[in-house]
Amino acid sequence: QSLPQQKLLTWLSVLECVEVFAEMGTARVWGEMGRWTIIVLIQLAKAVLRLLLLLWYKAGIQTSPPIVPLNREQQQPLHPQDMEDNSSGKDQTYVGRRSNRVVRSLQSTPSLQSRHWGSPQQREESQSRRAEEMNQPPTPLGLQETIAESIYITRPLLHLLSLGVWGQRSWKPWLLSAVLDISSLSLLSDLKDLNRRERAELRRRTILLLYYLLRSPFYDRYSEGRILLLLRLLADYVPGVGFVTRPLMDYLPAWQKIYFYNWG
Repeated sequence: QSLPQQKLLTWLSVLECVEVFAEMGTARVWGEMGRWTIIVLIQLAKAVLRLLLLLWYKAGIQTSPPIVPLNREQQQPLHPQDMEDNSSGKDQTYVGRRSNRVVRSLQSTPSLQSRHWGSPQQREESQSRRAEEMNQPPTPLGLQETIAESIYITRPLLHLLSLGVWGQRSWKPWLLSAVLDISSLSLLSDLKDLNRRERAELRRRTILLLYYLLRSPFYDRYSEGRILLLLRLLADYVPGVGFVTRPLMDYLPAWQKIYFYNWG
């Protein structure tokens, strides 16, 4: 990736990290008008950055989060003593004569900080597999797939525009957003030879369709009573589950009102 593309991904990641805090903080200081203003500005900035990545840098299907979190366990460098053992040619493994099981030899046991419970071959294979996945280029998108990804990127802006036109109690913004999400997934379903990250992103988007059960006005009219009843039954009749469900029942109404938790 080029340096400008990395900067765009970094800014996009920062926006996704601070969007909920910005919404809640602005609502506390400037009220509802300030809250919706910051929501529109953040969604507009995210859409512009994503469209630049899609159309200018050909980034393909964009994942969330934009920058994959670093797995520090797999990125741990070898201890200097381990490197000396490797350079000296000492055998790192021992193969059992009867079981044929591969175990680490005592001479090549690493330090506690860099120790892991798999065989050296497993660690090398996992590191090489992860490096290969990280270095895989994005799948080229045709016209249909580019339109589908553009629909997914601009869906938040169209949803906000429909909220401003028809209001928060109307079904039209809910239906418009659902149609756009389903249309985008349907157009992308024909794309073959996706890499692992892109397939995981499409699965994530499909699972997130369940959020429509928690989004107003569907939640206010149909889901709220049923979900709270189910959580209450689990808390009363299933031992130990109440430690999770009772705080969730208290938190759900507040969570449902935060735009970036619910629609972001």
